[in-house]
Amino acid sequence: MHKRTTKEQFEQSFGALNPVGHVVMAFDSDQVAADARSALLDGGTPDEDILVFASTELEPRLSEMLRNASGTASIGYEVTLMRRYLALMQENAGWLIVYAPEEAEAERVAEVARRFHAKSAVRYRTLASEELV
Repeated sequence: MHKRTTKEQFEQSFGALNPVGHVVMAFDSDQVAADARSALLDGGTPDEDILVFASTELEPRLSEMLRNASGTASIGYEVTLMRRYLALMQENAGWLIVYAPEEAEAERVAEVARRFHAKSAVRYRTLASEELV
């Protein structure tokens, strides 16, 4: 079981964002992300399992992470995803990072991502990342 990521500390691998056991989602706006958060709460996801970020809050941290990612990380998919996330931040996407280590939880999160037309939803697993939308 992986531990829950916090707003203060993101799980990394070789300096790249890699929150194993979590789903990272981007939505059209902060309001759509808030609506998706409400749907997750209504569906039984505990509040402490949902982190909410605005692009302006997340972008400096992700940019710093990308600058400092090791050469090993730069050949991995994590860096590709970080670049995608930075592009979405330029569009002021709203963000949710949801702790969903089990299959049933991840599927419930994926359903909400689809229902609210997430621009990106990626489930981070131990050895790979999975696109959910």
